[in-house]
Amino acid sequence: MSTGPYQREDGGSYEVRLERVPGGVRLAQWSGGRLERRAPELPAADLLTLIAAVAERDLLPARDSEVLAEILRIERRGGAGDGVAGSPGLSGDLREELRVERRDGDRVRVGRWLLYPSRGWELQDAPPMLPAARYAEAFRAFFAG
Repeated sequence: MSTGPYQREDGGSYEVRLERVPGGVRLAQWSGGRLERRAPELPAADLLTLIAAVAERDLLPARDSEVLAEILRIERRGGAGDGVAGSPGLSGDLREELRVERRDGDRVRVGRWLLYPSRGWELQDAPPMLPAARYAEAFRAFFAG
């Protein structure tokens, strides 16, 4: 499923897709038919619309659709989605986190961050590919506040 197109300041446009990949789900920006190497950004409301469309059309295995659809049923509290929410994990010996971060206005960025012992946390300039449960955990924390 996709949402967009969204306009860039430079005049270009892109869309954001939530798609099934081996081992999980990828949330990615596409422009001109090409996958972009960056963490996707989109309006928070469109993220919920994208989740609803995926759950409605059964594009993912049942358990993945169900875990994402739970996000649509959570009660949104005051201040929900005002900051940064994440789903912590491990990548080999490194700590990592899938983060949903408030950007300009109503936009959010969904990105994977790695904690390097000598450099600290760094955003990975790539679309995150993780199990649906990791996305659900980060989305739940973001929208529930």
